[in-house]
Amino acid sequence: MPLTSYLYPFLAIVLWAGNVIVSKMAASAIAPTAITFYRLILLLLLMSPFILRPLWRNRAQIRRHWWQLAISGLLAMALFQSLSYRAAESSTATNMAIVTALIPLLTALLSVIVLGEAITVGMAGGAVLSFAGLLYLVGHGDVGAVLRDGVHIGDALMLLAALSYALYGVLLRHWKMTVPVWQAIYVQAIAALLLMLPQFLLLPAGTALLDARTLPLIAYSGIGSSILLSFLWIEGVKRLGPNRCSIFINLLPLLTALFAILWLHEAMHAYHLIGGGVSLAGVLLTQLVQRPLLRPRVRVS
Repeated sequence: MPLTSYLYPFLAIVLWAGNVIVSKMAASAIAPTAITFYRLILLLLLMSPFILRPLWRNRAQIRRHWWQLAISGLLAMALFQSLSYRAAESSTATNMAIVTALIPLLTALLSVIVLGEAITVGMAGGAVLSFAGLLYLVGHGDVGAVLRDGVHIGDALMLLAALSYALYGVLLRHWKMTVPVWQAIYVQAIAALLLMLPQFLLLPAGTALLDARTLPLIAYSGIGSSILLSFLWIEGVKRLGPNRCSIFINLLPLLTALFAILWLHEAMHAYHLIGGGVSLAGVLLTQLVQRPLLRPRVRVS
């Protein structure tokens, strides 16, 4: 496998880490609903010249899967994005990235429920490790604080966002749609835009302004973390396969923490390293140890 193939998922994660930073910067500049709505419009405007003609030729297949594409758009482009932006209002970029990196573990757990896949040793051990690390992280090194005071709202919203994206991935495997990837992304964006429209129209005045501060954030969200990131990730999966690519998600907290220190001047604490490290160890365990937890019973005739 050429080493250049590994650049695709790596650069995708670099853009994803940048998007977490943009989410934090957007928290004080524009409403979460507004930036989600604008990024979808930008995505559709840029993709339309290349997608509309093949989409029209494939309209029969699109009609056949329209409700599945609509649900996919709700989970991946409306809920995940808007919850992430909302979480950024009260969570740190580093915390957001660590929670986001739990997506492979959440996907594995949901696969057991939705797809009926077997529970593996790695999945069981990884879930325990990741949960313990997450409690240590959100409690700032004091697990008892979580039990006393509850989970911080920003971290809870980020966990919901990660769960939404994990469910999206599991449902795609369950439905096995044959719609070409870029056409599916385009239709999902349309569905997400329509779902976000009522919330956008109800936004208070002054929370959805387009100005010198918000336009670069929207541009990065629409171009960098929507189109370029998707292209790099899709190409990486083609060259390396989904399992190899998913391991690169473990780099997300490290890169995000580095960017947060450089640009947002966030402080790095021991609980980030310990809690994040334990959580990511759990994710790696889930991905690498695939032996079934329970062996099938052998019937004796």
